Amino acid sequence: MEAIVADLDAQRCRLHVAIQNWEHDFNIGSVVRTANAFNVSAVHILGRRRWNRRGAMVTDRYLHVYHHPDVPTFLQWLDEHGVTPVGVDNLPGSVPLETAELPQDCCLVFGSEGPGLTDEVVEGCQQLVAITQYGSTRSMNAGAAAAIAMYAWTTQWRRSPTA
Repeated sequence: MEAIVADLDAQRCRLHVAIQNWEHDFNIGSVVRTANAFNVSAVHILGRRRWNRRGAMVTDRYLHVYHHPDVPTFLQWLDEHGVTPVGVDNLPGSVPLETAELPQDCCLVFGSEGPGLTDEVVEGCQQLVAITQYGSTRSMNAGAAAAIAMYAWTTQWRRSPTA
């Protein structure tokens, strides 16, 4: 397994993803599994440390997963590593994801279904983006939203599996 992780580390993209205060463990696993598919640099979990890893289908073993007990600690980590926080939520002031210019070194931050990102996280984000939706509901499954946002970053910055 160490050799596989080393090989993945040599090819990781510069994208990070973060999950804040999610109540549904399966969604966390879904995001982790998708993050593995895109070979992101790291997954950050804000808030409680424990989560149900079954949804990740063991992919968390091949990723760098960091836990941050609170928002200031998380934002400090990003700042120290030159990573720009970008909130993904359909809030006032968000720009459509499909027209947004995402930073190459960014962390896409996702809030819990329902409440979304906390005010503290929103204030710490350099940019807010929203996935344009055309149906009758205000939101979509958080795991699906994370996959869409990771793909959007990939279309801007990653031209091939080794780029």
